[in-house]
Amino acid sequence: MKLQKIINRLQKLHPKEIDLSLDRIKNLCEKLGNPQDEIKCIQVCGTNGKGSTISFLRSILNQANIKCNVYTSPHVISINERFVYNDEMISDNDLSDLLYKIYEVNNNQPLTYFEALTAAFFYGCKKYKDNLVIAEFGLFGRGDAVNILKENLCNIVTSCSEDHLDWLPKNDRTIERIIFEKTSSLLNSNIVVAKQNSNKIVECIKKNISNNTANKYFFNENYSFVLKENNFFYYEDRYGGLKIPKPNLNGQFQLENAATAIAALRVLKDIKINDQHIKDGIQKASNIARLEEIKSGSLKKLVKNNRLILDSSHNPGGAKVLNEYLQTLDCNKHVIIGMMANKDHEKYISYFKDIASLTTVDIPNQPNAISGKKLKEKFKNIPNVTYKNSIKEAIQSIKLKRNDLILITGSLYLSGEFLNLN
Repeated sequence: MKLQKIINRLQKLHPKEIDLSLDRIKNLCEKLGNPQDEIKCIQVCGTNGKGSTISFLRSILNQANIKCNVYTSPHVISINERFVYNDEMISDNDLSDLLYKIYEVNNNQPLTYFEALTAAFFYGCKKYKDNLVIAEFGLFGRGDAVNILKENLCNIVTSCSEDHLDWLPKNDRTIERIIFEKTSSLLNSNIVVAKQNSNKIVECIKKNISNNTANKYFFNENYSFVLKENNFFYYEDRYGGLKIPKPNLNGQFQLENAATAIAALRVLKDIKINDQHIKDGIQKASNIARLEEIKSGSLKKLVKNNRLILDSSHNPGGAKVLNEYLQTLDCNKHVIIGMMANKDHEKYISYFKDIASLTTVDIPNQPNAISGKKLKEKFKNIPNVTYKNSIKEAIQSIKLKRNDLILITGSLYLSGEFLNLN
């Protein structure tokens, strides 16, 4: 396959998949004519909520007929998901051509796979210069390949928490260091900071960006929302208030992501959106594998009329908001979980309360995943924990009663496996 062939070539250009520095991608982009300097970009960083916030941004902009190019990572099912141009996911042929261009111009110089993809995205934007670009910061903002823009429209900082700690020095694996990595190099345009898990995190962000001359907007200081009855929430900022239907995305935390997206777009006065665009966009937003209720497919048939929910949370912050949602449901919850080896497994599972059963599984074709058997050992103090080889076996092993719910969680890679099987 042409696409897989060029991906294999790009993966051999550097011994590491990730190498947090910017010299290689800057040199490559210079050879490409610095396409990143020609885009109008909203950059999104943080630990949790990036994908949902981007989904709300896209949906609102779509209602206003504003075309978008969008760069996110990682993907759930196919690499094409990372490359959205003109609001359409790129085709295999077009992506192959784009990546071959990067390979040729790079001329066998050292380059990480992620750097190659990022350069390809920026170069692909040249065809759609008038579109608004939404680009997600990856692992850490300071050394992330996306962070080579000289200017942007806005920086969004979503919820920050502990994740990817193995990439930090052993003696400096703290929330303060994470916030430094994510926010110390933000551009001085506009900074919109989402609701955070604690005042300590908010104060740390404020301290870290205190010398940044950007216009700064913080949740509960410059914009806020309250949940109202009858499936509405009320959003408010200096431009006024809006009564908005609740999104179709599950979870209270999605209101926080929606409010952050609204705040960012209302700050950018050159982007012409109105109240109706916001209301319609919030309600129509969708986001794959984020508290997504699965309503059809071969695996769904196994649970018949019981609810089946897929969620990609994989760090303690994600587990916290996931379980805040689960606590609102009056039913038995059966959890199927697979995780990557470098996650804080015990802290992640500590947020799960009152679950009827827990089944650990392997994540196929992922050498960096922890085996389901080892994960079961880590969770041995939890009642009703078992191990099964696959998602299908796990679902079939659960004795469901009326109204029981099955949740599959712990990793984006596990979500991808589920969706492929389903």
